[in-house]
Amino acid sequence: MAFSLIDWAVLGGYLAIVSGLGVFLSQRSAATSKEYFLSNGALPISLIIFSVLATTQSAATFLGGPDSGFRGNYTYLSGTLGSILASIIAASILLPRFYAAKVMTVYDLLDQAYGPTAMRAAGGMYLIGRVFANGARLFMAALAVSLIIFSNTDFSSVALAAAVITFIALGFTLVGGLRSVVASDALQFAVYAFTAVFILIGLFQTLNLPLSDIMAAAKNAPDGQNKLLLFDFSLDMTKPFTMLSIMTGVALLLLGNYGLDQDTTQRLLAAGNARRAGTALVMAAVVSVPLTFVFISIGQLLHIFYERPDITGRAVAAPDLESTTVFVQYILSELPSGVRGLAVTGVVAAAVSTLNSGLNSMAAVAVSDFYRPLTSRKPERHYVIAGQLAMLIFAIVLLLMSCLCYYWQQSTDLPLLEFALAVMTFAYAGLLGVYATVMFTNRGSKNSVLASLIVGFLVMCLGEASIGGAIGIPESYTSLAFSWKLCVATFVAFLTAVAGNRRATASI
Repeated sequence: MAFSLIDWAVLGGYLAIVSGLGVFLSQRSAATSKEYFLSNGALPISLIIFSVLATTQSAATFLGGPDSGFRGNYTYLSGTLGSILASIIAASILLPRFYAAKVMTVYDLLDQAYGPTAMRAAGGMYLIGRVFANGARLFMAALAVSLIIFSNTDFSSVALAAAVITFIALGFTLVGGLRSVVASDALQFAVYAFTAVFILIGLFQTLNLPLSDIMAAAKNAPDGQNKLLLFDFSLDMTKPFTMLSIMTGVALLLLGNYGLDQDTTQRLLAAGNARRAGTALVMAAVVSVPLTFVFISIGQLLHIFYERPDITGRAVAAPDLESTTVFVQYILSELPSGVRGLAVTGVVAAAVSTLNSGLNSMAAVAVSDFYRPLTSRKPERHYVIAGQLAMLIFAIVLLLMSCLCYYWQQSTDLPLLEFALAVMTFAYAGLLGVYATVMFTNRGSKNSVLASLIVGFLVMCLGEASIGGAIGIPESYTSLAFSWKLCVATFVAFLTAVAGNRRATASI
């Protein structure tokens, strides 16, 4: 069905609101780099909670969560236990150390321990990973928006959708800095959370079935799967969401995301003190539980809608999952006018919330860890302008990366989207090994830190069947779930980092 006038009105109303908020927030520009990147440590906890949620969620969650529920069960939801565990560890160990060291970015800690080369190496790995990850997320959102609005996935349509999303995200964060980003995140989170709940309720009403019938059907899927399974206590190491995997590798991944990824930690460093930051982080992890439930439940109901005519009493054409996700297919073919516009608004809001956070944090790393140390002391306003210029450059780079993804996906059999979204996982292995060294030992050196970052990345790469399998790495390793590969890579990276000379002190 074509995008109607009502759909355009809904999307236009959203754009008008965000534009008005952007204009309002831009009336007061930041005077110093600390205000621009950390809002002078004066952000309220409530806004930080919503901002962390909006940063860690994305268009991949908005579209991929329902797809996970459609294909599988609720074990992904149990992964939120790993999220809560990781948030508690980050709040009690990492954040107090960052605040004690008075860092602008989390990578400044390595400057104090091992010197500027180690700091820039960690920051550089973050920037490279973020370009790939956010570029892929932008491409995914643009692909969905192009399909829904223009009814095609031509390059020009996808590129236009990506450019519009980038422009909206850039407009929020360019002038006001982190203060604008956090306010934007709160709005974007409200939009896509409301959209998801609205569609879930509407889908349930469309099925017009008793909840008990739906649950019975999900428990006894045609393929023999219990789609209501929440906790998987098996020891199958090829599954990423068994309980053992969740409490180890998944928690480790999320610890990297919460404590070592400037994208998330930037707003935590703007809380004023470690206690407030830790409270906001743990609360965000807890609030993510019901939101994750909503996205997976949409997929569960889509399974009933598309694949269970024995329950619904009607046959519906199977979704074409070769070119899109099941949620996008449902939006395209089943949602009425107005609601379809709301769904597109949710996709755009999810993409913008991730993109503007990424732009601001990438600029913070570029200016604080790379540019500022290389310049003689200049007025603070100079570094604010440098941050804005860096943000503009990164916006262009991410847009170009999303365009590259369009052709890359068509020219290779590799699962581009999954690989690109997991790039930060590759970067986390080395970062986790290095920070375990600096936090808990008095060992490590500039060279061992550099080696650790590289080794962690390479060990993760060797776990990919297309890479490691081609050079003889045993299938027993390449077939492991990403969570177990991350455990192995982090341990190897840690051993590499501690091989360096002893430092003068055991802590920063």
